[in-house]
Amino acid sequence: MTAELVRGQNHPLTQNRLEIRVSAGAPIVAGATLSDDQGKVHGRDWVAHPGAPALPGLEVPRQAAADHRLAVDLDAVPESAHRVSVLLALPTGPGDPDRFGAVAAPFVAVTGLDGSEVASYTITDLDAESAVVALELYRRQGAWKVRAVGQGYAGGLGALLTDQGLPDAGALAGEIGEAVARGLARTAA
Repeated sequence: MTAELVRGQNHPLTQNRLEIRVSAGAPIVAGATLSDDQGKVHGRDWVAHPGAPALPGLEVPRQAAADHRLAVDLDAVPESAHRVSVLLALPTGPGDPDRFGAVAAPFVAVTGLDGSEVASYTITDLDAESAVVALELYRRQGAWKVRAVGQGYAGGLGALLTDQGLPDAGALAGEIGEAVARGLARTAA
């Protein structure tokens, strides 16, 4: 039975190999960060994004799209990482929406590899935000859980990464935007 989560609610995970499916109705960027037990991202090598889509235990899409699938293997996540945060951001190109209030509410589902849905969350009440921490997978007393977060950032991906303690967050956010723009250019061509 699927747990339909609301903001702040958590649910135990009984599987360690998962897929996170995202549906937004408009092209968005999906990424993920690893953080320590205090929620701090220690460096660029703790961020999976379209320009660097794989980390130990994580793989994210290489371009903006309305639907995404992120692969997660919690057994392969480094012991020093206590949280995996799933990030969603709007592309920053001309003609792209500049706030989540202008697009359909993003829907996120955690599924087993067989497609069975474990937990889902519709991120509501977003308006001026252009980046959001959708959910997090976290270690608690030797087991993994999922929590619906829905924390939005009007300052975009740079503000989100800064809040997670990442050094040079603004520069990395710009590089992610450039990687997405290159991916969209290849798709259009």
